[in-house]
Amino acid sequence: MASHVLDFLILGNNFSTSEMRAVWSEQNRLEKQVDVEVALAKAEGELGVIPADVADEIVKKADASKLSLQQIADEAAKAKHSLMSTINALQKQVGEAGQFIHYGATTQDIVDTATVLQLKQSFAIVERDTKLIAIELKRLAKQYQYLPMVGRTHGMQALPTTFGFKLAVWLDEFVRHLQRLTEIKQRVLVGNISGAVCTYASIGKLGPLIEARALSSLGLNTPNIGWQAARDRFSEYASVIALISGTLGKIGNEFYNLMRTEINEVEEPFSEGKIGSTTMPHKRNPAALEGLASLTAPLLKSVALIHESMKVEHERDAMSWRAEWIALPEINLYISAQLQTALTILKGLKVNSDRMLENLLMQNGLLLSEKVMFEIGKRLGKQTAHHLVYNCAMHAFEQNRAFKDILLDDPLLNKEFTIAELDSWLEPMNYLGTAPEKVQQVINYAEQSGVLA
Repeated sequence: MASHVLDFLILGNNFSTSEMRAVWSEQNRLEKQVDVEVALAKAEGELGVIPADVADEIVKKADASKLSLQQIADEAAKAKHSLMSTINALQKQVGEAGQFIHYGATTQDIVDTATVLQLKQSFAIVERDTKLIAIELKRLAKQYQYLPMVGRTHGMQALPTTFGFKLAVWLDEFVRHLQRLTEIKQRVLVGNISGAVCTYASIGKLGPLIEARALSSLGLNTPNIGWQAARDRFSEYASVIALISGTLGKIGNEFYNLMRTEINEVEEPFSEGKIGSTTMPHKRNPAALEGLASLTAPLLKSVALIHESMKVEHERDAMSWRAEWIALPEINLYISAQLQTALTILKGLKVNSDRMLENLLMQNGLLLSEKVMFEIGKRLGKQTAHHLVYNCAMHAFEQNRAFKDILLDDPLLNKEFTIAELDSWLEPMNYLGTAPEKVQQVINYAEQSGVLA
């Protein structure tokens, strides 16, 4: 039975996707290891390191789908070794040619390169869904480019902004995430088949050529030098995933707050039959948003574990290596759920523009105190204006009166403006700065960057 939430039938899809689980399944791990062994044998046969007909037999007969995981696992438990039982099963499967399976390689060559093949599959999924989220953010930013809403700092109402501006900030982040993924791809998707301490001693001078040929057939890049003791590639990938997850978690948390009953500016997609509470029938909880935000913390912990695996003893050890077997699948599984959840939310997001307007006006004009201060400051000086407008603002707040009325009551201020001027200053739509223009600038950059193509 499943013993980890990732594998639970009821909860598993909250923490990962079936697509990503398939990538990091034990069966796929085995298949990728067999793929590496076959690619190695094929390259060695082509270069005459092992007999060509033997290599052909290995290529022809090796089939991971016909190997028994259970039998391999049972033998591994006895051997206390992670790969030997797989090699034995392959040797038995291909017959006499099996004597040349794993020729010149060491365990970590096969396991690391197979892991990179899994990572290549994960990379494609992450890149695809990150791009789809950027496309959705661009659509929404354009749609709500001019929709005014309250901008908040320190959790409190600050100044007017637009909903499109908020979305454009996230879009710009996702464009950078896509650029980062593009920049690291060639560095990360690199295999390694170089022998026990990466010197190719077991294969000889043809070693680098065999490695290059085998890795090329697997669609991987060739390293300048063996990287069994250099784990920065996985750490770099994990770091970018952490950044993507951080943005997703922030979006989830922001929408969670904007969905609060008292704010009520957005709502996550709702479908008939969705239950918010077992005891309170009225509840429409932000379940998807909570799920989106909640996965950043465990993902970051797994990323930290990946970073710790960079500490390697001498030319190789299994202490740091085994940590990668835990953490690398986890970060990919968690990010897959976050990306898919975010896509669902963005595609079905309900935006309550009427409530956004209500919230803009709920402080009876106080939201525009900065505008009033700067306009008065043109006539009385900024610091004098700040002092006068501050006093009026505090009186309006404490007396629960309209800011306009307090300003009109002030004998020093009311001679500095007309009522028409004051009404104009207290209109939120007149104090959006360049928010709509910046939204367009971000959209233009996203389209011109090439990462959305």
